[in-house]
Amino acid sequence: MIKCIAFDMDDTLYDERDYYGSGFAAVAGRIAADFRLPVGEIFHTLRGIFDSGNRQNTFDAAAAEMGIIFKEGYIEKLVKIFREHTPDINLPADSRAVLEDLKQRYKLGLITDGYLPAQRLKLKSLDIERFFDCIIYTEELGRENWKPSPVGFEKLIAVLKIPPPQCVYVGDNLERDFSAPNKMGIKTIRIIRENRIHFGKAANAHAAANYEIDSISKLPDLLRQIDGL
Repeated sequence: MIKCIAFDMDDTLYDERDYYGSGFAAVAGRIAADFRLPVGEIFHTLRGIFDSGNRQNTFDAAAAEMGIIFKEGYIEKLVKIFREHTPDINLPADSRAVLEDLKQRYKLGLITDGYLPAQRLKLKSLDIERFFDCIIYTEELGRENWKPSPVGFEKLIAVLKIPPPQCVYVGDNLERDFSAPNKMGIKTIRIIRENRIHFGKAANAHAAANYEIDSISKLPDLLRQIDGL
């Protein structure tokens, strides 16, 4: 019988693109002030580069496209602004309804990777802390313990004192989310959000989720099916 549902956060409970859009707006404001350029133009440049698939050198590429030169250390300043801005993001209504429903019947956990200040700010903006019995920021366990490391899952199991076969993990990223819980005996569910960022393929059978759904609203019924109810 399932007793615990653990979630990933980014692109599982909300569209992570919204977070990037919020961060780009903060960064665009800084660049606009420093270089006296239209903030809207800067934002659309950043967004366009990101949407084209450049996720590693977005700020450098934007500078090149806009014909401006960032002095040494300026990129680091922009990265800090991005990570430490208060995100303008909201929890979708379907995610909120599902969390409210599941909270009545299961222990709920959250396991999230990423830079700690940014992840805490996301959680606060989404207003979801109250739903969870255990929140694992893998950054607090050491960056080497970001998923696909099993350490965050082991910590969750230890805190909630619920054995892996009675747990379900819900995520989105085939490259990171499912290999560890699969090997531990935790049932896994992948949510395929329409506007998701990650489109990778499972490297092997262990990396694929046991189940897939295209909407979080389908999660409660799937959990009942898994439990044979």
